[in-house]
Amino acid sequence: IYEKWKDVVMISVQQGLSLIKGFSDEVLKSEWDGYRSSRLSQQYRVIYKIIANEVYVQVGQVSPYDYRRKK
Repeated sequence: IYEKWKDVVMISVQQGLSLIKGFSDEVLKSEWDGYRSSRLSQQYRVIYKIIANEVYVQVGQVSPYDYRRKK
């Protein structure tokens, strides 16, 4: 699923992700302000940031309610 997510991002950046409901693409807040999150499965999400049409991706296993940065 991550490979398919990457394909969508490479073709249409965030706009394509918002069209696919299964990814549940959303804006993050608090410590993750400026980042977005997409669901890959119940357990895994992709956390990413778009800067001047460049996508920076950080992949992590997080709970649905735990978006704190790991230090």
